[in-house]
Amino acid sequence: MSEKKVASVACEIPGGLSEYISINSDASLLDWDIILFHPNISSFVDYGDTYQGKPFLSDSSSFQLRERMEHWRREIADAIHSGKTVVVFLPELCEVFIDTGKREYSGSGRNRQTTRLVDLYNNYKCLPFDLKPINSKGSAMRLAKGSELITSYWSEFRDYSAYRVRVEGQVSKPLVTTKTGDKTVGALIKLKDSAGVLLVLPYLDMDSEEFYKDTQEGDLHWTKKGQQFGHQLLEAIIEIDRALKRSGAVTPTPEWVKVPDYNLPKEAKLREELLKIDEKMEKLEHQKQTIREQVADEGIFRRLLFEKGALLEDAILLALKLMGFSANKYKDGESEFDAVFESSEGRFLGEAEGKDNNAIGIDKLRQLEMNIHEDLAREEVLEPATGVLFGNAYRLLPLSERSAFFTEKCLKAAKRSGTVLVKSPDMFRVVQYLSGQKDPNYAQECQRSILESPGEIVRFPEPPQAPAGKANIKRRAEHK
Repeated sequence: MSEKKVASVACEIPGGLSEYISINSDASLLDWDIILFHPNISSFVDYGDTYQGKPFLSDSSSFQLRERMEHWRREIADAIHSGKTVVVFLPELCEVFIDTGKREYSGSGRNRQTTRLVDLYNNYKCLPFDLKPINSKGSAMRLAKGSELITSYWSEFRDYSAYRVRVEGQVSKPLVTTKTGDKTVGALIKLKDSAGVLLVLPYLDMDSEEFYKDTQEGDLHWTKKGQQFGHQLLEAIIEIDRALKRSGAVTPTPEWVKVPDYNLPKEAKLREELLKIDEKMEKLEHQKQTIREQVADEGIFRRLLFEKGALLEDAILLALKLMGFSANKYKDGESEFDAVFESSEGRFLGEAEGKDNNAIGIDKLRQLEMNIHEDLAREEVLEPATGVLFGNAYRLLPLSERSAFFTEKCLKAAKRSGTVLVKSPDMFRVVQYLSGQKDPNYAQECQRSILESPGEIVRFPEPPQAPAGKANIKRRAEHK
């Protein structure tokens, strides 16, 4: 690979190909040639206390955070002045209030009051340069003019990148901008009289679940895809470092040389060709982004197979709507339900649960019962809803390798209470058919199967035979 020594602070290259350094470490960065840095202060933040809507750190946590940020600010500055390359993947701006340690006092005796003075602080204080970051999320980006330095990197990792902030501070050279508005989201920054550089790039997802898996012993195991991603990333970063070192030996073209008097005969024609190619690439990139978004929208139902939390809940709601239900989440000042859905077949209240390595237990069933009582307490509700527990057990395993979705206790309790049990992957075959064509009769059969399964696991009716064209597409996808 290379004799370059690479360290990563608060992030880790998949495959364990860099020296990992904790954000809490006192390590010097002068021992490494290239440093990857992730400004992550989550370990200092306790979201229990807030002030003006933002986390408020205790005096101890405030001191530790400020000490760590000052340490890294010095280390990054020293590394850059010593000729190192520091790459920062820009995360979301995380603002917190810290205790300054200063106090104001008023009154006397028993009426004496103490006021703690606080400051607004953020995770970007660790950098020796004020980026003036503003939270802004998106994925539609393009390379700025003169960004040849990261062309190879961008071609490989654009699809894994997204911007979490815009950079409003002055930079040496913008490298990546938003497609609309040309807002800087990646840049090259040089400190005065320094041989190294600070390279800030859009956030790169190095923690994707497809890059690692947990063993039964709880150890981290990198997948083949994760190792491949890590090797490609390390090579790309090292190549950027080499290019920076090479470019440092070249005298920048003076402005006075750029006037038309010094143009060469073929330059004008070549520049015109480049402009035409740029226009074509921009149109193709726009088409690619549009189709990518359409693919993402179409693939949302696959979340029924492997997701948990809000993403699973959203997919379930969309699946229920395809079946003909009126379905929505419910939230007010007192109650919050994953799914409230109804049709002519009845009214239901659902709770969704995804488990990485376990069956769905009785806890969610207890929560569902409480939700049904809360729902019935609402003035406009006259009859108790039928409870439905949607489960996605052993969600990271192929369906053929999964054990029972619900524990024995959960099955017995569901039978006693009349709760309907649904395996969320079973809904996928239903929506795979209904998303391709309208079939009100089949949709109603699916509704009825839920209504007629109190205390049991729902068995949805088999979809009608798909047309030949769709069957071919399906087989090719499975073969891949």
